[in-house]
Amino acid sequence: MEQKRSTFSGRLGFVLAAAGSAVGLGNIWRFPYLAAKYGGGMFLLVYLVLVMTVGFSLMVAEIAIGRRTGRSAIGAFRALNRRYTFIGYLVSAVPFFILPYYCVVGGWVAKYWAASTLGRGGLLADSGYFDAFVSRPIEPLVWFFLFLTLTALLVLTGVEKGVEKVCKWMMPVQAVLSVLVAVYVMLLPGAGEGVAYYLKPDLSRFSIRTVLAAMGQMFFSMSLAMGVMITYGSYMKEEVNLHTAVRQIELFDTGIAFVSGLMVVPAVFAVAGPQALDTGPGLMFVTLPRLFDRMPGGHLVGTVFFLSVLLAALTSTISMMETVVSILQDRWGWSRRGICVAVWAVVLLAGVPLSLGYGPWSGFRVLDRHFPDLLDFMTNQILMPVAALLTCLFVGYALGPRSLIEEARLKRGEAAVFTVVIRYAAPVCILLILLTSLLSFFGVLQI
Repeated sequence: MEQKRSTFSGRLGFVLAAAGSAVGLGNIWRFPYLAAKYGGGMFLLVYLVLVMTVGFSLMVAEIAIGRRTGRSAIGAFRALNRRYTFIGYLVSAVPFFILPYYCVVGGWVAKYWAASTLGRGGLLADSGYFDAFVSRPIEPLVWFFLFLTLTALLVLTGVEKGVEKVCKWMMPVQAVLSVLVAVYVMLLPGAGEGVAYYLKPDLSRFSIRTVLAAMGQMFFSMSLAMGVMITYGSYMKEEVNLHTAVRQIELFDTGIAFVSGLMVVPAVFAVAGPQALDTGPGLMFVTLPRLFDRMPGGHLVGTVFFLSVLLAALTSTISMMETVVSILQDRWGWSRRGICVAVWAVVLLAGVPLSLGYGPWSGFRVLDRHFPDLLDFMTNQILMPVAALLTCLFVGYALGPRSLIEEARLKRGEAAVFTVVIRYAAPVCILLILLTSLLSFFGVLQI
C-alpha cells in the first residue's frame, strides 16, 4: 500500500523551508568573496538580473515538476516521460555527492562558532590555525560527526514537524542576526569605502567573467539542479500559489546574500584594507577571524556571525538529506526511520575520507587536486550544470513549457519570459559555464 505523502502545512512553511535550503554557505561564505573579486556593485547587479530571470524560471520549473507529479526527482521524471528518467537519476546524484562534503564544512563552522562562544576568538585569529585544525586526524571528524548527527535527527522527525518547524525559527533568527552584524560593521570607521565598492556598479569592471561567476553562484546559492526543489515541490499543497512562493524564496535567498556582503566586504575595508579581499575562499575561516579579533566588540560579532553561518549550513544539509531520504522512500517505500539511519551511516563513511583529505590524506591527489576539491569541482561545476541543462531541454522541448506554466499559474508576460529562458537563454548560459569550468580546470583559461 502506497504511503500518504507528507506535505508542508502551507505557503509560509514551504517558503521558509525552501529558502532555508537555498540560504546556505553559498550565501554567507561564497557570495561575498565572489562579489569582492568580480567587481563589487557590478557583480551584484548582474547577479540580481540573473536571479530574477534565469533563476526564477529554473526554480519555477523544478518546483512545478515536483508538485505536478507528487514525487522526488527520479519518480517525477519517470511520471512525466519514462524515456527521460535518466535525468532524474542524474539530478538525484548531486545531493548524494554534496551532502558528505557539506557536512564536513558544516563541522568546521560548528567548531568556529563553539570556539567564538567560549571566548577563544583570539585563538582562531592565529596565523595557521585553520590549516592546523583541518590537518588534525580526529578533531575535524568529531565536529563532522556532531553536525551530521544533528542534521539526521532533525530530518528524522519528518517534513512538517521536523524540516518545516526547524526552518520556521531558524530562518528568521538567521536573518535578524545577519542584519545586526551588517549594521554594526557598516558603522565602523572606514567601512564606508567598502559599502560604496559593494553597492555602486562600476561599468569598467564588467566582463564575461563577472557574468559567469554570477551565474555559477546563482546555481550554488538557489539549490538548483540538485533535486531539492523538486522534492520540496512534491510536498507543496495545490492551493499554494507557486509563482508567489518562488518570488518570496528568491527575495529571502538574495536578501541574505546581499546582507552577507554588507557583513563581510565593509568589515574587510574597515579593518584590513581592500587587499585582504583577495583571500578568496579562505575569507571566512582565515581572514574574518583576524578581523573580528582586531575589531571593537569583535568577540560578540564573531560569535553571532558564526552562529548565523551555522544555521545556514544546517538548513541546507537538512534539505539535502531530506531530498536523499525522499528519493529512497519513493523508490523502495522503506520507513523514514530506517532510511534516515542508513543515509546517516553512508554519509558518515563517505565523509571520513573527505575530512582526512585535508589532513593525513592530503598527499593523495587525483588530477593534481585534493580529493575533496576534485569532488567539489565535479559536482558544482560539472554535474549540476549538466543536470540543469538537461532539465531545461526536457521542459523546453520534450515536455513543453505550457504544462508547467499552467501549474505555476504564470501570467502572460511571465509565461513568455519563462519560455524564452528555459528554451534559449538558460541553455546557452549553462553551456558557457560548463565550457569555462573545463577550460579553467585544465589551465587553458584563468578565472
